[in-house]
Amino acid sequence: MDLKNKISQLVEKHYSQVVEIRRHIHQNPELSFQEYETSKYITSLLDSWNIKYKSGIANTGIECILEGQNPQRKVIALRADMDALPVAEENDIPYKSNKKGVMHACGHDAHTASLLGTLLILNELKDNFEGTIKFIFQPAEEKLPGGAKQMIEEGILENPTPEFILGQHVYPELTYGKVGFKKGVYMASSDELYFTIKGKGGHGAMPEKITNTVLIASQIIVALQQIPAEFAPKNIPTVLSIGKVIANGATNVIPNEVYLEGTFRTMDENWRKDAHNKITNIAKSIAEKQGATVDVIIKKGYPVLVNNENTTEKIIQYAKEYLGDENVVKLDIRMTAEDFAYYSQKIPATFYRLGTSSDTENINPLHSANFNIDENSLKTGVGTMAYVSIQYLNS
Repeated sequence: MDLKNKISQLVEKHYSQVVEIRRHIHQNPELSFQEYETSKYITSLLDSWNIKYKSGIANTGIECILEGQNPQRKVIALRADMDALPVAEENDIPYKSNKKGVMHACGHDAHTASLLGTLLILNELKDNFEGTIKFIFQPAEEKLPGGAKQMIEEGILENPTPEFILGQHVYPELTYGKVGFKKGVYMASSDELYFTIKGKGGHGAMPEKITNTVLIASQIIVALQQIPAEFAPKNIPTVLSIGKVIANGATNVIPNEVYLEGTFRTMDENWRKDAHNKITNIAKSIAEKQGATVDVIIKKGYPVLVNNENTTEKIIQYAKEYLGDENVVKLDIRMTAEDFAYYSQKIPATFYRLGTSSDTENINPLHSANFNIDENSLKTGVGTMAYVSIQYLNS
């Protein structure tokens, strides 16, 4: 029996358990850096399967090492994230979240279940591949500084060091049975912006006696919005958005302080650094010219996610072998961010999308209260990851 058929049979064999795992995790979500019960659940499964692991990495993260034939020949890593979001679930399903205000609205339950299913299959196929596979169950993808960064700092890419890392993410815009790839730069960097404009507030009818912090804040917002169009290098996608404004005055009261929050995203690390300086200088210049001050805090978030051209092309070809050419699609860049980017800055990486919908005309998007997946997509997720991993190791 060829490899594709072996894996397809094992997918069917373990499918019900993968669904059960996904539903358990979905029903018991935990926020970033709080995945204690999720971690315990995963390790209990690994214990029952007699698979060795190391836990407590970045507090709740887990590492498994699976050796095939000739373990030293090649090492790769597979990664799934485990955390949920502060979203109140509105789905009417038997496995609805049992935690008020917390939900797996980004599909990390499916990521973790899929990786566990892949581990089950590859554990049965150890005689079919050469090399070593490192399985990474990662906390806190959704919250800065990100679990990937912390796991790397604690040595997840060492002992042994993988030459390549693979990750997948659910994608409701694709039907189940399909996967999507983008070679090269794929996802944006993500930085958080915080501004506090300070001045002498007072009566709105006496502008000559006050510093109009609200007006200054509005001018800063307008000026910052021009950065992507006026300063960003050509062909480098850039987004700057201010999403929160607090000016706690009244109809006739200008407050002493106005508070702003926003996000800055781009696809180039050098321009990102320059843009941080421009953001700070523009805000301070506007405030100072009108007798105010501004505190600017830029929390540097996830870097640009780059899919290695060579390794991603290999994975695309293997995915086509397993799923058929028509089920492997090309994706465009995304201005969303992912802490998988930290891995891609260290070693060759491929981050791809797993189609999860049965109806792409009426989807509930990621991070929404009604997000869910068609669980048939778990067959694609498990089978594809298992197949491409073996083919890569044996190449």
